[in-house]
Amino acid sequence: MVYILLGKGFEEIEAVAPLDILRRGGVEAAFAGIGGMSVEGAHGIVMNCDLNADDIDLDKTDMLVIPGGLGGVESISGCEEVMTKIKNAGEKGIALAAICAGPTVLHRLGLLKGVKAVCYPGMEEEMPGTIFGKAPACVDGKIITGRGPGAALEFGFELLRFFKGDEAVRAMGNSMVCG
Repeated sequence: MVYILLGKGFEEIEAVAPLDILRRGGVEAAFAGIGGMSVEGAHGIVMNCDLNADDIDLDKTDMLVIPGGLGGVESISGCEEVMTKIKNAGEKGIALAAICAGPTVLHRLGLLKGVKAVCYPGMEEEMPGTIFGKAPACVDGKIITGRGPGAALEFGFELLRFFKGDEAVRAMGNSMVCG
């Protein structure tokens, strides 16, 4: 199961596009809300979550995804229980993904040291020890990162590739009329 963590102020496209791509591709994925089952994004779009983030069982988790949006990132960072879950997931070898400002959460937990990653331009200074590239999305082992809202589809495709491989991504791109 893939859980996309939603905190108040999350960047909507960075949450919805990956969830949509994963579900279309046959990967079980759900929104996990911080502070409730209904979470408002950065642009006033309210998402109904599938469960509370507190209820995530790491033994049944294949990946945790952190969308950007400064408010959402602050909400995640301010929730000690969720931060502990993310750290424990990383230590257990569970895949982690973050886009835009989301990689700062992984950095705060010490999970990006020496890792190749991308983030929203200008946030690199907040994450010393991380190796930055310029691609829309980046994969380094079990850590997948994306640059920002405009990279949400590519980020979602990298998540799908992680679970289903290149052929599934090609087929999905064709069915969604990408490129």
